[in-house]
Amino acid sequence: MCQSGPVYSDADSGKYRQKKYLCKMNILIIGSGGRESAFAWKIAQSKQTAQLYIAPGNAGTGQYGQNVPIQVSDFEEIADFVLDKQINMVLVGPEEPLVKGIHDYFLERADLRHIPVIGPQRQGAQLEGSKDFAKQFMVRHGVPTAASRSFNRSTLAEGLAYLETQKLPIVLKADGLAAGKGVLICATLDEAKSELKAMLEDAKFGEASNKVVIEEYLTGIELSVFVLTDGNTYKVLPSAKDYKRIGEGDTGLNTGGMGSVSPVPFADNVFMDKVEQRIIVPTIEGLKRDGIPYKGFIFIGLMNVEGNPYVIEYNVRMGDPETESVLPRIESDLVDLLQGVAAGDLFERSFTLSSKTAATVVVVSGGYPGTYESGKAINNLENVKDSIVFHAGTREEKGGVQTAGGRVLAVTALEDTLFEALQQATADAGRIYFEGKYFRKDIGFDLL
Repeated sequence: MCQSGPVYSDADSGKYRQKKYLCKMNILIIGSGGRESAFAWKIAQSKQTAQLYIAPGNAGTGQYGQNVPIQVSDFEEIADFVLDKQINMVLVGPEEPLVKGIHDYFLERADLRHIPVIGPQRQGAQLEGSKDFAKQFMVRHGVPTAASRSFNRSTLAEGLAYLETQKLPIVLKADGLAAGKGVLICATLDEAKSELKAMLEDAKFGEASNKVVIEEYLTGIELSVFVLTDGNTYKVLPSAKDYKRIGEGDTGLNTGGMGSVSPVPFADNVFMDKVEQRIIVPTIEGLKRDGIPYKGFIFIGLMNVEGNPYVIEYNVRMGDPETESVLPRIESDLVDLLQGVAAGDLFERSFTLSSKTAATVVVVSGGYPGTYESGKAINNLENVKDSIVFHAGTREEKGGVQTAGGRVLAVTALEDTLFEALQQATADAGRIYFEGKYFRKDIGFDLL
């Protein structure tokens, strides 16, 4: 068994060159949610995977590899583990370690810089880490997006005056990472002014709202497009649509995501060609022109406005729960694509997609996204035969599986039609039991 073969790196550019022969790799996935469960499920199937580790993982990821009790932003502990276990590739799941610079940390250490990290360096991660940075990037490179302006505490008065000139509703976005809670849609001028003051003066979202982007409200249908890039070329992965609201009929509070489907029926070849030419190509070329090295995933949150795509946001990793719908549709070896990113020869790699539709239903704790209890025993997982159950907020306790978060499980079915996939995933979500369990029974039905 070989390891990864000779790897040459350039710490300044983040470029890796790797010999192209099939080898067994020790791979570390960083993260603990449903997205990381899906990655672990897919990577464990690869003939190129020798040992798979997940840090910290959850009760489900242990089915596919070995969980490691290291937190996602503990770079020194991660580094020690990587060296001890002779890790050949690190795949970063969540945004926090990327924004904090885990890729840069590896490149800055002589004993680590030869190990490929899938995920952008700190500068590229600002596409998600700063809404203002992302907006300036889009404007600079002609990427279609909603009109906006940014304000901080010292320019609050200007922000309040700006609100008086804008159409309603209006969108307020905390500039920094706010755990998915930093976006407000305000229906009235009084509400918008009050919330802007709360964000800037009262630190409603902590440091994340030291700066606020005031953005035009776009009307249309949302979807997500995922791109994998080696910094020069790219592959467009399957599209997906997720459902953020807690209540059926898209009502109630926003969540991290209550379900998803892939592909998106209205994202036909004509629409996706517009996405590629107007958004993906300018984004990749813009990164190159700005001298921003980027190796990893780009999540492009889009609004379909009368057949034309506009960017709502960039994320610098795969989405959750979209990953749980996208990865089951990729029939070929994901590790081969990741090696293409590491080696800088992604254009030479290919992948195949299933023609089937994936539907994911997220099962959450009662009370989520507000206050909820954890530590509830999860039963009947063994009764799910025709869907994949990806764990998110779970832990092993006293020989059983317990809830350990708001979003607990993601149940994914892959079937010939959207209706069949939705029917199967919803039925299997119903087969699982824990106290206070809740899931939406209408995921994807707006698309039928």
